[in-house]
Amino acid sequence: MIPIAKPVLGAEEAAAASRAVLSGWVTQGPEVEAFEREWAAMVGAPHACAVSNCTTALHLALLVLGVKPGDEVITVSHSFIATANAVRYCGAEPVFVDIEPATFNIDPRRVEAAVTPRTTAILVVHQMGMPCDMAAIIAVAKKHGLKVVEDAACAIGSEIQWNGPWQKIGAPIGDIVCFSLHPRKVITTGDGGMLTTTNPDWDARFRLLRQHGMSVSDKTRHASNKVIFESYPVVGFNFRMTDPQAAIGREQLKRLPGIIGRRRELAARYAAKLRGVTHPHQPAWARSNWQSYCVRLPDGCDQVGIMQKLLDEGIATRRAIMCSHREAAYAGHPLPHPLAESERAQDTGIILPVYPQMTDAEQDGVIDALHRALAV
Repeated sequence: MIPIAKPVLGAEEAAAASRAVLSGWVTQGPEVEAFEREWAAMVGAPHACAVSNCTTALHLALLVLGVKPGDEVITVSHSFIATANAVRYCGAEPVFVDIEPATFNIDPRRVEAAVTPRTTAILVVHQMGMPCDMAAIIAVAKKHGLKVVEDAACAIGSEIQWNGPWQKIGAPIGDIVCFSLHPRKVITTGDGGMLTTTNPDWDARFRLLRQHGMSVSDKTRHASNKVIFESYPVVGFNFRMTDPQAAIGREQLKRLPGIIGRRRELAARYAAKLRGVTHPHQPAWARSNWQSYCVRLPDGCDQVGIMQKLLDEGIATRRAIMCSHREAAYAGHPLPHPLAESERAQDTGIILPVYPQMTDAEQDGVIDALHRALAV
């Protein structure tokens, strides 16, 4: 069986997790602190805060930026449902706009038309690791005084050319960037998330809210030679990362350059050898980490039938990214803007296997099987 994805985990990660377990400090301790420092250095951000997953990261980001009941947040339906759900967790409403068909990312031309007096923020998604057109998004945000959150769940290690130089997604360009460390992502801690920002006050707020609103950290209390009683000035959450997870993450960061290098090689091979489909477009100012490789089938092609033919040959695929507005949880949600490209992407796209351990021979097998299924 050729899977859709496979995390790169080995003896180094096992040893790191063991180190954390044997230390006796297994939740939000020194390993988490070190992981945050190393993550911040890797993406070029002054602050990084680890949390339990990317959904909690998105929730915290929106809360800290002041998103509240009655507000609107412009975003895409064409994303995992957590993107829209995080807006609702704040009591606000997501306002869905369509995507660019070539990149699967939010269409900046449609964002400004969606701005209303209730709009507080724009929540963009670097879909499948492909950077959004941040220059156009930031221009709209500045014009209307809006905050920008980057859902970079899939985009660790992706790069964007910004004002000349190349920089990693996460620096950030918007106000706050949120990452995922789920096993389907480029690197993993089993589950986990990270927020990056340039604002020290927001970073402090993340840290307060992720641990029940506790005024004194565990580290401070345990290191003190005097009795300290914490207080709880705000209602917070249990959004902490564990130390075994963070220890694994530190090893994963070491692997990241090699993982992305191989993913880019595989993406280039798909682009060069695969016929009969529309390939994803990488703009000149973007360098994707190719977390996923999603192709468009020809119009009228049986998406499920093609996927089944591949599965019959032992090749796993996935339907293209979902549309939240099509789910029962969003039944009756107002749709003031057309979402034709989002729906077409879901209905005509399939995600092909891409993972660093994939051999050229295995990838050639995927390509040949898809050619047979398409009869090209």
